[in-house]
Amino acid sequence: MSIFTKKLGIDLGTANTLVFIPGKGIVLNEPSVVAVSESEKKILAVGLEAKEMVGKTPDNIVAYRPLKDGVIADYRVTEAMLRYYIGKALGKWNVWRPEVMISVPAGVTSTERRAVIEAAIKAGAKNAYVVKEPILAAIGAGISIYEPKGHMIVDIGGGTTDVAVISLGGIVSSTSVKCAGNKLDNAIIDYMKKNYNLLVGEKTAEDIKIGVGSAVPMEEELTMTVKGRDCLSGLPRSIDIKTNEVVRAVGKELRDMIQAIKDVLQETPPELASDIIDQGITMTGGSSQLRNLCDLVLRRTGVKAIVAEKPLYCVALGTGIALEHLDTYKKAIVGKR
Repeated sequence: MSIFTKKLGIDLGTANTLVFIPGKGIVLNEPSVVAVSESEKKILAVGLEAKEMVGKTPDNIVAYRPLKDGVIADYRVTEAMLRYYIGKALGKWNVWRPEVMISVPAGVTSTERRAVIEAAIKAGAKNAYVVKEPILAAIGAGISIYEPKGHMIVDIGGGTTDVAVISLGGIVSSTSVKCAGNKLDNAIIDYMKKNYNLLVGEKTAEDIKIGVGSAVPMEEELTMTVKGRDCLSGLPRSIDIKTNEVVRAVGKELRDMIQAIKDVLQETPPELASDIIDQGITMTGGSSQLRNLCDLVLRRTGVKAIVAEKPLYCVALGTGIALEHLDTYKKAIVGKR
């Protein structure tokens, strides 16, 4: 391996893609969105520019999210997106093909894994490695994954919630449910429509979740003014929404996430279960920042939960650390080319 080989870690998420370069840190954090013109089948914008267009495009321009539930749904668009991100991260004068490490959900099939590797190679990578997200999240959260101790990671992103128990560098038991940040947003959209006859977009729903959302009811509620379109009159209208309404709106989705945690705990060997009770559950991923989520986990499972230091960046930081110490983390790599 020559000194000229660049290394890149990519956290390929349903909602956001982050690129990490060892020695530089996170150089790019943009939404996983691509705007395509339907008529010419041409890619117009990627990332932030494309996200600005979501819900605001004329008919012939479509804003795609090429990853559905953390997995490649549209291969061609994903490849274009990867090429854009790799190019942008390395700068236009770069002539070397980088080694790339990409995160995939824990429940990914071998076909889906191959699709990720092929998309990366086609997009200009020299070698591509894929590693399961919970392992990278654990490395990024500062957990030493090779000790003979059970660590539980709950990585809640946009498309998937990955729950895994890690010991001795491998996943002992895990599950991946397609219920995460995006599902919470959709639940809020449905709630507004049902209860207020108000149509709101994805972005507004996300603002409500971040602004006043909570996982458990609060005594002192927060309030937010929401603008949208009235279903009946078709005219713009605004209403006030309170925290406990959001709690009701996302209740079912949160139950699914908690169930995933319970399922993994039930499959965990007793020795590791006792480690988890001592250390607690580590929460990573953007949606783990929902108010009082740790409180809900404690109430439902009896195990304390802690949100990692930079929950949004854990997986990306994990790819960076694993790239710098490839030999150490060789066991964790599930596919490479």
